Amino acid sequence: MAGIFKAYDIRGIYPNDLNAEIAEKIGHAYVAFTGAKKVVVGRDMRPHSIVLFNALAKGMTDQGADVIDLGLCSTPMSYFANGTLKADGSVMITASHNPGQWNGFKLCRADAVPISGATGIQEIEKLVENAAWPPAGRKGTISTYDIAPAYNQFLRDHVKFTRRFKVVVDYANAMGTAEIAGIKDLYDLIPMYETLDGTFPNHAANPLETDTLDAIRAKVKEVGADFGAAFDGDADRCGFIDDRGEIIPMDLFTALIAQDILSDGPATILYDLRSSWAVPECIRENGGTAIMSRVGHAFIKNQMRENDAVFAGELSGHYYFKENFTAESQGLAMVKLTNLLDKTGKKVSELVAPLRRYAFSGEINSKVADVAPIMAELKKRYADGKMYELDGLSVEYGDWHFNVRASNTEPLLRLIVEARTPELMAAKRDELLKLIRG
Repeated sequence: MAGIFKAYDIRGIYPNDLNAEIAEKIGHAYVAFTGAKKVVVGRDMRPHSIVLFNALAKGMTDQGADVIDLGLCSTPMSYFANGTLKADGSVMITASHNPGQWNGFKLCRADAVPISGATGIQEIEKLVENAAWPPAGRKGTISTYDIAPAYNQFLRDHVKFTRRFKVVVDYANAMGTAEIAGIKDLYDLIPMYETLDGTFPNHAANPLETDTLDAIRAKVKEVGADFGAAFDGDADRCGFIDDRGEIIPMDLFTALIAQDILSDGPATILYDLRSSWAVPECIRENGGTAIMSRVGHAFIKNQMRENDAVFAGELSGHYYFKENFTAESQGLAMVKLTNLLDKTGKKVSELVAPLRRYAFSGEINSKVADVAPIMAELKKRYADGKMYELDGLSVEYGDWHFNVRASNTEPLLRLIVEARTPELMAAKRDELLKLIRG
């Protein structure tokens, strides 16, 4: 059981780290910690997800909570169900993009407010370790609910486009099939790897691993599609491909979606601090208020609520919408990209081109023995720049900027560098990596 309680969720290899016995205890602990009386629970297509559901639900009902079984669904659908059914909380059984032997739980309170390591996962871990929950006064019930019709209508309510677009969708044998089931008929859709299979027989369900996008990139060019969409395992992330088969950088995709949102009027939009300068510039150019956010869905969702933001985008491919209880909806991201295409009459590559204003390194990981002395040296070395520590260390100069942040789970430092010219970016990237790696 050691190590399964993470910064943002509970996750481990089945059945060694996470199994039915532990899942039942987590069910008890979740209800004891939150006091939830009504909990919605969804699951992905991994063969052990149903085993974990049965055990989790037993723990929850034995602890006095009523469980609403959503069955197979995407993580965004579970958030939607949490809010629309006015539940006291939700659990999504998934290990997202991890390989098939993994599984896990994403935990929320009411209104899809996430429970992270700092806001409850550590307490739930202690309850599980000590089997320390009070006796329940009643036995809860299990009922089923199909959230798909309401979620499908939710997506369709945001459709503004009136013509059909040819779109390649790589489902990675995972829950993107459920995420966009309600809007498939609005497109000329070419599916890839549509059959649900929790062993991921074709490729990892992780659009951050760019080699997993090779097949969809080739297919987009082959069929002359308007764009492509590649979902991760639980469909709370998506990688988009332009009409030329090129990967759309996930931060620049935030700027694309912002343009559709801001066409309805001024609004506040959050952007991940690792993003290109082009993202806040585009938000402001289109009449929006741009606010920088730190990395991590729990932080971003909280900051969205604090600032009444309507949208936020993250470099990892998470896109958050106020309409979905300040949570992800990749179906909505797909709809809003299509709205923008229809409104402008431009190709995706033409919309992205003006956003490629700067030279961007992408995120570069370095294994380090000790983070603290390296960060101290970087603060000293770049003290003449505009410095802030929202998440790790960010420093801005007139013609370049960088962010270095430590991984939550590994002995890694993550670096991004951006500059006004490719030559300057390369020079500063190499300079920083030399300091980081020694």
